Amino acid sequence: MVDDDASIRVALDDLLQSLGYDVQTFGSARQFLQSDRLNDTACVISDVTMPEMNGVELFEELQRRGKRMPFIFITAFPKEGLARRAIRAGAAFLIKPFKQDALVGCIENAIRSAGR
Repeated sequence: MVDDDASIRVALDDLLQSLGYDVQTFGSARQFLQSDRLNDTACVISDVTMPEMNGVELFEELQRRGKRMPFIFITAFPKEGLARRAIRAGAAFLIKPFKQDALVGCIENAIRSAGR
């Protein structure tokens, strides 16, 4: 889970851990890219709008590095065409605030489609 908003990180961490997921949170894309979790991540959930490196840039960097893990974009500020581009690239897209079931469904679909 990558999001510069600590309250979102805490809320999603609590939710996903309560559902049995092993969760690691990062306050920036760079922190995630430099972590030891890069090679054992089953699914990335990332905010779109973050300073330094945004979620789209993170997704593109992972693709460039050959890391084809499932990716879910979350944002409170959807931009025209971003959801379509994300979905065409194989990612999922949720607009904040979203329901717990929507997030869990995205995670399960992403992991299942990746064969994990």
